[in-house]
Amino acid sequence: MSLWFLHRPLPANSQSLPYTIPSRASRALIATALSVTLGGCVPYLGALAPRPVDLTTPPTFPGTDAAANAKSVALTSVRDFFQDEKLVSLIEQALANNQELKMLATEIGIANSEVLEKRGEYLPKISAGASAGVEKVGRYTSQGASDENDPIEEGATKVPENLGDFRAGFQATWEIDVWNRLRNATKAAWYRYLASIEGRNFAVTRLVAEMARSYYELMALDNQLEVLGLNIAIQNQALEIMRVQKQAAQVTELAVQRFEAEVLHNQGRLFDIRQSIVETENRLNVLIGRFPQPIERNSKDFLQMPAPVATAGVPMQLLANRPDLRRAEHQLEAAKLDVSAAKARFYPSLGVDAEVGVDAYKLSRLSYWPDSVLYSIVGGITLPLWNRNALTAAWFASNLQQMNAVLQFEQTIRTAYAEVANQVSKIDKLGGKVATSTRQVETLRSAIDVSNKLFGSARADYMEVLLTRRDALESQMELIETKTRQMQATVDLYQALGGGWREAPIPETTKDPGSARADG
Repeated sequence: MSLWFLHRPLPANSQSLPYTIPSRASRALIATALSVTLGGCVPYLGALAPRPVDLTTPPTFPGTDAAANAKSVALTSVRDFFQDEKLVSLIEQALANNQELKMLATEIGIANSEVLEKRGEYLPKISAGASAGVEKVGRYTSQGASDENDPIEEGATKVPENLGDFRAGFQATWEIDVWNRLRNATKAAWYRYLASIEGRNFAVTRLVAEMARSYYELMALDNQLEVLGLNIAIQNQALEIMRVQKQAAQVTELAVQRFEAEVLHNQGRLFDIRQSIVETENRLNVLIGRFPQPIERNSKDFLQMPAPVATAGVPMQLLANRPDLRRAEHQLEAAKLDVSAAKARFYPSLGVDAEVGVDAYKLSRLSYWPDSVLYSIVGGITLPLWNRNALTAAWFASNLQQMNAVLQFEQTIRTAYAEVANQVSKIDKLGGKVATSTRQVETLRSAIDVSNKLFGSARADYMEVLLTRRDALESQMELIETKTRQMQATVDLYQALGGGWREAPIPETTKDPGSARADG
């Protein structure tokens, strides 16, 4: 940039001018200031400028009382929430051995290494080196003609034709982080490191919930298998009675075949349930990180098992409890720092290069002190003035990424609120359905006795007996399924509120993160 008005000649009548001539130091200062102003201007964002996050949420969840449920169940430990020793033991094994958690731990280690890498960029870099070489210049060049008549040392007639060059020493480079560009980049990497930890915590929450859901599903399958087996035994007894009555000409062959077909149908369902048990056990074993083996569980009193008490608390507690919300918050902070780092690229950068060592044309001369000693230090300032397309593109991209992080944060908040609201409503509805289904089962059990008596006195046909037994079986199976959904809904609420990750063992890669923390 040529600041011609600072060097133009004075007019002939300069003596009559009301101002004085700026000094050389003043002109240099003005030139520097104008260069910073013209070269460091940042492009206008306009509508692309990111906005703050909208953290507004309803004061309570639908169907809850904020005063009564001020404490979120997410603060309850896994052991206190589930109160089933076998389930808690399985969860603890999964937290220690799950392969996905181990892979996420390696990603945390990678993020930690990136923080160390960024941190090293704003510290001075010092290296040691040595070099050896030989040089021959043309005789009919300015240097060659000079060397022809310039002895290199006392007693020599001229510089040797093949001149050696032996050098050893230390070099240092340092970009002085005037605008905190490098420090902001380091802090952004640190927030991404924290986000990776929250990502693992979110995976822990999902793992705990998936273990509990599969465990309750396995218990439900055991109960369905037991109910179906008992009903098949009862239906076999009814089938034998039908065969005796057929011999006595009280019923037809059609009644016997219909009852036999119903028994065979239910026997076929046994195979499906047993296969589902195998698959559910294997799913749990994979989550635990081991090969297939039997899963210990308490299935006998499944229908009488009380559902865990789950209080939702208030929506603002989600920001502290849900790891995915904490991760989104860290990612937003990292995006903000990326914007600051991109903005600083438009400003002048200041660098220092230094070197100290020894240099001589012979190895033996390297020990000649201080004649062989060399040192240099150079400071430079660089300012982008022309063709700043790459900087401009990075500036706009970083701001759009920050806006994207804002939108993702807001979407995560709304999704979390909806998930909790859905589970609160589901728990309430399923509680009423379990009570209704229980009464239905009891009613149909009484109906079986009534249908048997009516059939014995020829006041009901075999179809009424058959349909009553079928309805009773289906009501029992539906009750077990509803109970399973109720237990799983409490688990889903526990997950939606962000519970289960606080007691998870800390992987090795996250035990000493302080060494990588960004300064400031």
